[in-house]
Amino acid sequence: MKRIVFLFAAIAVAALVGVRAGEVGAVRHADEDASPIYGVRIPPDYRDWRLISVAREEGDLNDVRAQLGNDVAVKAFRDGTLPFPDGAVIAAIHWNYVSSEENDKVFGRRQSFVAGAPKNIQFMVKNSKEFAATGGWGFADFTNGKPASEAVHQTCFACHLLAKAGDFVYTHYAP
Repeated sequence: MKRIVFLFAAIAVAALVGVRAGEVGAVRHADEDASPIYGVRIPPDYRDWRLISVAREEGDLNDVRAQLGNDVAVKAFRDGTLPFPDGAVIAAIHWNYVSSEENDKVFGRRQSFVAGAPKNIQFMVKNSKEFAATGGWGFADFTNGKPASEAVHQTCFACHLLAKAGDFVYTHYAP
């Protein structure tokens, strides 16, 4: 349990360093830099958005994640607004989960786990008119700055259907 608490604290501190509010909307484009089906591109300043939450996934995923939001999304999370308003954008950054030998030396035992190599980044963009067929959300999945295949994007909404009660969003705000 101490490892998990330490992990969450370490990720939160790392994500908060230099974090500021960003007013950048994801723009739809039909080109090789945009996600198939939805046309969502990577918002240029998403790394400056506010931290919403962190998560540790086990099993096949075996990663750590930070969820960031633009100002519209963060306000909706803080206010408990459902459905999310148009203009909300949520980013989920995923890293491999690795042991930190450097930190473990300080603690004198194996207990520290940190974000390792990046895996991918995903976005959810709220536009209730443009994405009406998928609950008002457009989705994007990128690895090394390139969008995942159309087959990957076909699975986005089907997975998020399980979170319909939360406007198709799994993340909960961690104040």
